[in-house]
Amino acid sequence: MARSLSRRDFLKACGQSALVCSSLGTLVDVLAPSPSWALGLQKGYLGRQPSPFFTQLPGRNIRCELCPRLCEVGPGERGHCGVRENVDGRYYSLVYGNPCAVHVDPVEKKPFFHVLPASRSFSLATAGCNLNCKFCQNWEISQTRPDDTHNYQMPPETVVQHAVQNQCQSIASTYVEPTIFIEYMLDIGRLARKQGILKVMHSNGFINPGPLDELCNYLDGACIDLKGFSEDFYRDLTGGSLAPVLETLRGLKRRRVHTEIVNLVIPGKNDDTEQIRAMCRWIKSELGPEVPLHFTRFYPLYKLKSLPPTPVATLEQARKSALEEGLQFVYIGNVPGSAGEHTTCPKCAARLIQRLGYHVEMVNLKEGRCRQCGRAIPGIWRLPRPI
Repeated sequence: MARSLSRRDFLKACGQSALVCSSLGTLVDVLAPSPSWALGLQKGYLGRQPSPFFTQLPGRNIRCELCPRLCEVGPGERGHCGVRENVDGRYYSLVYGNPCAVHVDPVEKKPFFHVLPASRSFSLATAGCNLNCKFCQNWEISQTRPDDTHNYQMPPETVVQHAVQNQCQSIASTYVEPTIFIEYMLDIGRLARKQGILKVMHSNGFINPGPLDELCNYLDGACIDLKGFSEDFYRDLTGGSLAPVLETLRGLKRRRVHTEIVNLVIPGKNDDTEQIRAMCRWIKSELGPEVPLHFTRFYPLYKLKSLPPTPVATLEQARKSALEEGLQFVYIGNVPGSAGEHTTCPKCAARLIQRLGYHVEMVNLKEGRCRQCGRAIPGIWRLPRPI
């Protein structure tokens, strides 16, 4: 079982996390020194890697098969995400090994509440995204191209090396939509598995079933943004669609990848109680009652600065509704001190994990079971063996 962070380490981590995406080119470097660390940050993408996720079309055009957009891309052009380019009839990733954000975070920041509590997660992202969410928290890097960000030259071997040096028990692809750099994720995952390090991601779930299935071969945990529960919401506020995200959640269940769900509750947009209840009923029916669900507080950002923060009472009502619909692990995020931060045993009501923000104050589990009644709690509570 992982140790709790000290208060000093927690405050240090929070301060570093606040800086990770504050502005382009101002990332705090928290990586341990290494002989392989030579180039540092450089403006523009630093290389390209062939992608297998495309179909060739007549006239050297291609169709990208990675996400449900199925972009048809002519020679010299890029897909919607801006990080994949048709070069003379072949498709290339422009962000392989070129992250623009690299950080050491508490795993609770992803948020994963059922994965190695109080452990560190080596977290990274490249530029770009396949959605255009009006409420994006990291829009400075998600809604741009790798040409315009300052990027590290960091091949998968270096990622794993620095994860080990920084005593990280997981490597997280996060901050932007990570499936846009799936080739990078796959190679990191292969190496992480050999070291006994978890590979996790925070994703919008907007990916086609074939690439997802390949990714699941090296993925231990996924935190999926279920941004709303209507096609209208997805169309108007994200530029995407709901159905593929639901299929991704089903696919993760089939492949037995540990999954947690985040729903950012936005005032007047997706906070209708009946819609939230419908979402919770779908989760229980399709995924099971034990899937952790996080209701997160919205703050005015990007293109929704005119909206107010989510009232805490709205989040508490959403959590109450989810529990009444039969979900067993329901959390409130972005409200430090809320009772909705803690993990409670659904059988005996014992407090299993006590949190304050990203700080874990107490873990009352033994080998993944409640110490009081022995009830098994879903999650990842120990590191895998290196293979």
